[in-house]
Amino acid sequence: MQPKRIRTRALAAAFPHTVPILAGFLFLGIAYGVYMRAAGFSAVYPIAMSMTIFAGSMEFVTVNLLLGGFDPVGAFGLALMVNARHLFYGISMLDRFKGTGAKKWYLIFGMCDESFSINCTADIPAGVDKGWFMFFVTLLNQIYWVGGAALGGLFGSFVLFSTEGLEFVMTALFVVIFLEQWFKDKRHYSALIGMGLSGICLLILGGDGFILPAMLAIWACLTLFRKPLEKAGEDV
Repeated sequence: MQPKRIRTRALAAAFPHTVPILAGFLFLGIAYGVYMRAAGFSAVYPIAMSMTIFAGSMEFVTVNLLLGGFDPVGAFGLALMVNARHLFYGISMLDRFKGTGAKKWYLIFGMCDESFSINCTADIPAGVDKGWFMFFVTLLNQIYWVGGAALGGLFGSFVLFSTEGLEFVMTALFVVIFLEQWFKDKRHYSALIGMGLSGICLLILGGDGFILPAMLAIWACLTLFRKPLEKAGEDV
């Protein structure tokens, strides 16, 4: 099969999976662009930052970092804390990224929560190249985010209504993704482990400090019981 046709088939297969992300990223990107304009930055900032940082929550935090004093160490620590979950994303995608060639470097750079969710769980159709499928999922999601940020940055000064609460769009999106995977699987051991450990950490540590310990606990538990869980999945 010709390389162009391989890429076209992968793009056609990837696009439907990213449509829900399009809705969420477009609205959130616009909100981010408007927020940057309200903070006094030109449209160049949200466009450039969405292209180079591509970490939604960190981009919102960066607004305050740019307005504050010069503190690279503090900025590094904050970025690590906000995006520490990506360390676990990366570990879980090591096998899936094998054989993707040079595309792997962009897949690593562009792996946001939503791209990880799709690339980790999607059933890639037969005859579709895995590497190009994941590449286009990642690329399309970034295009949605950059496009929304550009629209918000360019036209943010004309927005007169409150955008408070718009970030809940992404929460709703993750609920839908979770429910889709829940109904897809007949056994829910991994999901129950994740919810249970997260709930315990939330009760003990509170909402501000439970995420990283919960992810460490989930990773340790799933690693420890990997073989029994895989065997249980094979018996389905």
